[in-house]
Amino acid sequence: MDLSFLPLLNAILNGICTVLLVTGWWLIKTGKTDAHRKTMITAFAVSSLFLTCYLTHKIWKASTGQGLHTSYNEQGILKILYLTILITHLILAMIVPVLAIILIRPGLKGNFKLHKRIGKIALPIWLYVSVTGVVIYLMLYPFNPPIQ
Repeated sequence: MDLSFLPLLNAILNGICTVLLVTGWWLIKTGKTDAHRKTMITAFAVSSLFLTCYLTHKIWKASTGQGLHTSYNEQGILKILYLTILITHLILAMIVPVLAIILIRPGLKGNFKLHKRIGKIALPIWLYVSVTGVVIYLMLYPFNPPIQ
């Protein structure tokens, strides 16, 4: 089975999550609490689907002898930029699932003061991870130069 389509799907899921996060933030700022709740739960579901697809792709790549990683072939400042984005993305991506659960629980339980306080930290991190996920995809696939 060929699962090479998963990186594109993952980038699309990250893009959808970004739109949902921004929409959810706007909804709560405009007082639309119920729509905010539904949108943010959807963002969490999309992120969960992303994680499942991401891990599936890694397992598939390893099982087919392709290794776990895709190389970025640019050199110089672009390679440094890519590695900076990648490292910060990976570190923060490991935090997002836990942070999202910590954020969602008080919101669902009606503890909106705590939910808002955690959201001020969680939202920018979650957004950064979603946006940089798309950027990393673009750098690794459509804009990755051939090996020199």
